[in-house]
This record gives sequence, structure tokens and C-alpha cells, in this order.
Amino acid sequence: MALPPGKGSELKQLIQQQLLKMDVHGRIREVLAETIREELAPEHRQLSTEDLIKALRQRGIIDDVMKELKFVTDVSGKERASSPKPSTHFVDREPPVMKKTNIDPTRRYLYLQVLGGKAFLEHLQEPDPLPGQICSTFTLCLHFRNQRFRSKPVPCACEPDFHDGFLLEVHKESLGDGSKMVDATTMLSVCDPVHMVLIKTDTFGETTLVASYFLEWRSVLAAENGITNVAVELLGLKYCFTLERQKTAEKERLFLVYAKQWWREYLQIRPTHNSRLVKIFAQDENGVNRPVCSYIRPLRAGRLLDTPRQAARFVSVLGYERAPVIGGGGGKQEQWCTLLAFVCRNKGDCEDHANLLCSLLLGYGLEAFVCVGTKAKGIPHAWVMTCGTDGTITFWESLTGHRYIHRPINPDDPPIVEQPKPLYPYRTIGCVFNHQKFYGNCQPTDAVEVCVFDLQDESKWKPMNAEAIKSVCSPGTASSVPPFPPLCASAIDAAVASNDIELQLRILVSEHRKDLGLSTVWDDHLSYLLSPALAAYELERATGISAGNEEFQDAVRRAVPDGHTFKGFPIHFVYRNARRAFATCLRSPFCEEIICCRGDQVRLAVRVRVFAYPESACAVWIMFACKYRSVL
Repeated sequence: MALPPGKGSELKQLIQQQLLKMDVHGRIREVLAETIREELAPEHRQLSTEDLIKALRQRGIIDDVMKELKFVTDVSGKERASSPKPSTHFVDREPPVMKKTNIDPTRRYLYLQVLGGKAFLEHLQEPDPLPGQICSTFTLCLHFRNQRFRSKPVPCACEPDFHDGFLLEVHKESLGDGSKMVDATTMLSVCDPVHMVLIKTDTFGETTLVASYFLEWRSVLAAENGITNVAVELLGLKYCFTLERQKTAEKERLFLVYAKQWWREYLQIRPTHNSRLVKIFAQDENGVNRPVCSYIRPLRAGRLLDTPRQAARFVSVLGYERAPVIGGGGGKQEQWCTLLAFVCRNKGDCEDHANLLCSLLLGYGLEAFVCVGTKAKGIPHAWVMTCGTDGTITFWESLTGHRYIHRPINPDDPPIVEQPKPLYPYRTIGCVFNHQKFYGNCQPTDAVEVCVFDLQDESKWKPMNAEAIKSVCSPGTASSVPPFPPLCASAIDAAVASNDIELQLRILVSEHRKDLGLSTVWDDHLSYLLSPALAAYELERATGISAGNEEFQDAVRRAVPDGHTFKGFPIHFVYRNARRAFATCLRSPFCEEIICCRGDQVRLAVRVRVFAYPESACAVWIMFACKYRSVL
């Protein structure tokens, strides 16, 4: 486990100073003389390094040195509330602020160094980027035992120039490992892999998932690294891995046998069940089939999200993109992403959104399930359902953050009885599940509007055995999706981003009007008055509460003189590409009318407000407005 080049000399100097301070050289000479006199003289055998280290350990000299050492860590980055002792991440940054911290030097770390990439053949013909030129980039994201890291973006190339180091803490107090030093045997039992996700970002800011890989790091325990490894033979390590895989395969085999039996029983209830969307397994980004329950786990957002509705808003601003169908065609590609791949890419399909929202709602203590069914025109869809203690069923649309109360229609009621009109877009439902439970809909019809969500009634919902689900989906099970990574705070400065987008939009509007032969005069005061409206729009999306509209209308009336007309157009995006947003706005006849406004004393205004959420997701509100003198 080598240290990065810059840290090696620093550590050597620190150790050398400490050795001189404690007169360790003199104590070593004394131990050497005593060892030769007492133990080696009778046999006249040669003194080995191992003999000397053993003698120093027995006399406690090594322990004394380690207790006195102090380590230096980089604290220039933002501290995470969810990580009480953040691990060091060695990267080349601006001069960092360094301070001494009392980190226990006997804790175990794994140093992972990325030395570059090879054979990215799709970039074989790409020329090297010129200085200052915007180009597509690769970013490597890592997750290991509740720690997350991100490499510096590097230009896309056939051999991308990755040169980053990551110090991963194997022993974490926050995971309940206690405070004692872990030995090699204990580290061997740590089966968590290092999850590596490679993301490509193009020149327009669009992200693409390139690869997802689970690195088995424990082979390093068998490397010949001297003092860092203790009595772990390669044969024993291979046997341990083989035994683990055998246990995992057996659990998965037994669950598959049970799932097939459950499915046969389900089909025997009613032949039409064969056409219902009952999904027991789903394929991840690596092509591995996993039980759907393993994609969900209670997830706590720490201080990053305060309420379930705010969590729903956060999930809704993550981009939506249907998984591509290989070879074309109108079918739907089956691919559910692991959480790390989803949040690093910042976009995914409806199932990815539903799984994340369900996990967050479970973290807030709600009884939440993912629903699999269809919406209009029979399009497969996934959404979230929560069951209240009073029996209230609430649907959560993870792509928009909207909530709907479900009131079932009773088909046996006479026509004179007024039935509730569903406001939700869902048509059929085949199954519901979370991290512990799975239910197949076995009611006479799978139409959502008439479904009764009494999940304890086995005549309406066929359950899977909870122990069977637990065997392959519980935390720590090797066959389940790896432990969920913690959410990261946003790296976006909302005020700076808002100003940048607004400035770019002003330039784009002025150029567009110039092409039409129109002059442009901006009203800064009117632009500022649009801010409360944008804040109110986001508040309503996040909480469902509308507030502040009266003050906004009053301020606008005061800013628009008598005989003048005011027009405004708000629009919402989940990306920060100003040119792309402007092109979209022009496709709206209402917005195009404002931007291309003609008349007497025309004054234009634009206001941008970026609302930052975890994982650098953002809601971008833009309002264009104009005022002009009405001429009959």
C-alpha cells in the first residue's frame, strides 16, 4: 500500500524527526546488543530483520513511536455531516489548508492509485485538446464503506491521463467497528468491494455512464508488503473467496427455486396473471440479474434533506432518460442502475428514480413501496406508494414530485353513486415491493382505480416469504446490491450559477433581437422584482404550499406605469445549459412573444434562480418579462 509521491518524503521526515526526538536509535542499539548477548550468542546464528523487529515489539518500542506520531490531513474540502472522520483524498489542488489532527495511526487504510487508462478505442482518432479548449471529460467515482470519492475530470482520450490517489479507510467507527485495531483476518472478512463508476461528460454538460465495476481489493492482503501484512497466505485467501462465492451462489439458487415456485402458484390463481407486470428480478448496469428488493434500502440524507417532500423534489430534479434499446426497436430496455451509478450520472429511468425515492421515504420512517405497472397507452412505469397509519394510500410520482391520494372506485356500487375521479396517470399495477416485502396483485382486475391496497389481505395481494427475501437482500449479503453510498452535498454555488446563466441569456436575447432588427433595453429593477415569483414557484414544487404571490403582483403593478402592459413567462429546467434553455424557450409562443416584443418604450427583464440539491442536482427557474406602452 504505497503512499503518493508527495507524501512519501513528508512522512519520512516526520518519522525521522520523531525517532531523533525519542532517541530511538540509541534504544535500538541497546536492544540489538541485548538480543545478541542473550539469545543469539549460544547458537552463533545470523540476526535477521524479523528477529530485531520482534524484539522491538516485545519491548514496546514500536508502540511508543506510533503513539507519538501525528498525521497531517488536508481539510480544504467541505466536511460531510454523515462522516464523522472523513478519509483523506489525495488530489492535486490549489494550496490546501493543512492542519494536524489526532488520527489513530494504527487504523487500517487502503490506498488506491489510478495510474491511467488504456484502450478507449472510441477516442482513438480524437486530437489532443488545445489549452483552454472545452472538451469531453472522464470522471471516476468511487464508493467504499460509506466513503465517496471523485477524481479530477480528465480529457477523453484513447489513453486518458488519470493520476489520482484515494485513501480508503477500511476501519470505520461509524459502521460500528469499534475503536480497536483490526487485524488481517478481520480485514479479510470485510467483503465490501470498491465500487468504481466511470462517467463521461460531453461539451454540453450531458453525462453518460461508461462503466461500472466492483473491485475486489482483498487480494492486496496476500501481497508481500512486509510489516503491513501478517500471515495471510495466497492459498488461504483464494479458498476464502471461493467459499464466499459458493455460499452466495447457493443462496441465489435457493431464492431462484423459491421465486419460480411462487410464480407458478401466482399463475394458478388466474390465467390472466401471466400478462401482469410482476417483476421479481431486474438487470443492473453490469448485466447482473438481482432481486428487485435489493435495489432498495432505507437511506438517510443527514442534513442535506429535511422532509419527505423535499426528498421527492430532489429526486424529481435528477434527469430522466429512458434506458437505450440496443439495436433499436420500440421495446423497453431492461436496466436498473445501482444507486452510485444513478447519482453520479445524475439521470436515469423511472425505476431508478422510484427506487431512490422509496429508499429516502423509508429513511424518514414511512411505509413505502415501489409500484410496477403501466400508465397511459400501456407504457410500463414505476412510482412510489406510502401507506399511512390511518389507511391512507398516497402515490408519489418520482419524476415530478407530485403526490396523489388514492380513493378506490367500488365497481359494485349502483350508477347513481358518485365515484371519485382519479387524478393520477397510472392505469394498471402488477406488484409492489420494498427492501423486505414483495406482493403480487391477485385482485380480479389490475386497474389501479379499483385496486384495494390492503396488503395484509392475501386474497388481494400474494406475498413472498420475508425470510426468502432477507436471505438475498439483507445488508451484508454478498448477492445483494453493495451498501448504499451516502448522498453528497451540492458542489454548485447557486448564486454564482444563477448570475452566469442570467448573463448568458441576456447576451443570447440581445443577439436574437439584433438579428430581427430590434434594439434591446434591459430593466434591472424589473428583473430583480421577478425573484420572489421564482422562489415561490420552487417552494410550491417542494412543499405544495403557494405563498408570496400577492406581494409579487403588488410590486409589479408599482413598477409598470399607467398605460403600459406587462407580460411574464416562467419556465423550469433541471440543467444549467443557457443556450439549450434559450432554444427551448423560443419554441413556446408565449415566451417568443416576450423575447421578440415590438412596441413603444419596450423594456425587457430576465431573472434566473438556481436551487441546489444534493449530488449537484439543481432546479433552474427562468422568467422572461417585458413591459411596453400600449398603442392603439
